[in-house]
Amino acid sequence: MVLMLFVAGTAHAQNDARRIVEEAQRRTQSKSQRYEGLLQVLDSKGKIADKRWVFTRMGSHGDSKAVLRFVAPPEVKGTDLLIVNHPDRASDQWMWTPALQRERRIALQDRSTRFFGTDFSFEDLEERDVNQYNYRLLGEEPIDGVASWKIESVPTEKKTSQYTKSIVWIRKDTYSLANIENYIKNYVVRRLKYSDFAQVQGIWTARRLEMHDLRRNSRTILALDKLQYNVPVKEENFTLQALREPLIALARDAAARIMAVYANAFEVEQKDDRSPLTAA
Repeated sequence: MVLMLFVAGTAHAQNDARRIVEEAQRRTQSKSQRYEGLLQVLDSKGKIADKRWVFTRMGSHGDSKAVLRFVAPPEVKGTDLLIVNHPDRASDQWMWTPALQRERRIALQDRSTRFFGTDFSFEDLEERDVNQYNYRLLGEEPIDGVASWKIESVPTEKKTSQYTKSIVWIRKDTYSLANIENYIKNYVVRRLKYSDFAQVQGIWTARRLEMHDLRRNSRTILALDKLQYNVPVKEENFTLQALREPLIALARDAAARIMAVYANAFEVEQKDDRSPLTAA
């Protein structure tokens, strides 16, 4: 009888936890999203490095595509990350680097590395989907004075993750994510805190995210500006072809300049080997 009660209690906790996460996901559903992000990376000595990106997403959660484009500082400007999220497995990711003038697929084994010197890993940039994890309700615990559910989240077998588990706090008043602690085995390695909540077009949204890498003792603060939901987007902007567009535009410009030279009269001079030397 004791065993039966324990099993029943465990199943009840799992069902309750899943229903809470499902409702939290439902309340953040949107057709698209766009914002401008300011990232401040603080190392263990308190030094600050600023980065800026523009984030655009089409779809929501496990059925979405996103492009993250750095706009500052100059050494990372033009770097793009394309993320294709899936409902039942890890995302596909490609990065375009202007210096290399080509895209690179981010392999699963590289998803745990830091994303361009921030405390976010490549995996942390994925959208979490309710179907990628198994859940267990651990109880209730206030976050910043707000009553919240405390839920254990463990990746399913199909979900490839660097993290063994995550502890997630969801606010009871708005069903918003308040805090996530990511574990590798029994150790917390990253802690993500959500704050500065506001209702944007009917969706409660944290406009400030702080990722703390406990192993490095460094933090990255992401502030969201000009945030909009359900903005018009085009599916062709979320493709590898779109990532290559800066290179294609550069090639088109070079070709146009060359053709402009040939469109005008010019004299042909010859080199010492009698091969033609032209203005082009």
